[in-house]
Amino acid sequence: MNLSLKGKRALVCGSSQGMGKAIAQQLAQQGADIVLLARNMASLEEVKATLDTSQNQSHDILLADFSYPEQVVASVANYLNSGKTIQVLINNTGGPAPGPAHTAETENFLAAFNQHLVCNHELMKLLLPGMQAAIYGRIINVISTSVKQPLIGLGVSNTVRGAVASWAKTLANELGQFNITVNNVLPGATNTVRLEAIIKNKASKAGVSIEEMEVEEKSIIPMKRFGEPEEFANAVGFLASPAAAYITGINLPVDGGRTSSL
Repeated sequence: MNLSLKGKRALVCGSSQGMGKAIAQQLAQQGADIVLLARNMASLEEVKATLDTSQNQSHDILLADFSYPEQVVASVANYLNSGKTIQVLINNTGGPAPGPAHTAETENFLAAFNQHLVCNHELMKLLLPGMQAAIYGRIINVISTSVKQPLIGLGVSNTVRGAVASWAKTLANELGQFNITVNNVLPGATNTVRLEAIIKNKASKAGVSIEEMEVEEKSIIPMKRFGEPEEFANAVGFLASPAAAYITGINLPVDGGRTSSL
């Protein structure tokens, strides 16, 4: 099975921590040149120092805040103008704040829409010509199991993630002819800062300790534990590789079996 990404360049968004960091490390292990993109230079420098270079890779850093799509576009466009191309796009950024949908302000939905779908779309447009020229493209969106089963207390996230999933499926239908695949990978409860915030919020509302809420959350997962970022990154690495050339338009949960739908 060919998992090598030698000679490929991957743009990993939100790669300063958590799943983005783990994905960058995994793709580098597979031989890819990595372009890290987030808003914190110090954190990105720390991640870059951990990336594999055993296959003579060269790794780069770009800065942008995903709350401002124009920043993201300018940063990546300037990089491409240097003559480099990118064959693998990992769309990943922090999720909206927790809370029910019915109390969310319109501005919350608009901000999340810009941060996720608009940034994803603009990056796709920038990278598409290079993917077509290479006859190789992988667009992988880190979204949520909420596209299969809405999660309680994540109203804005549920709404926007669903929009990204539908966008991705549409793109998969359109871009398959160019040997470009588009897939969504859906993290379940994974040991990240995001999960810590969700558990803290749930514990506060329920009037229980964080430890008690962790036990409750693990109890509804068939594997009875939270996932690790590296386990999630393994799935992304496979979909980014030549081995996954005939897989497109899917939603792949990496959630320990928690999602109850097929």
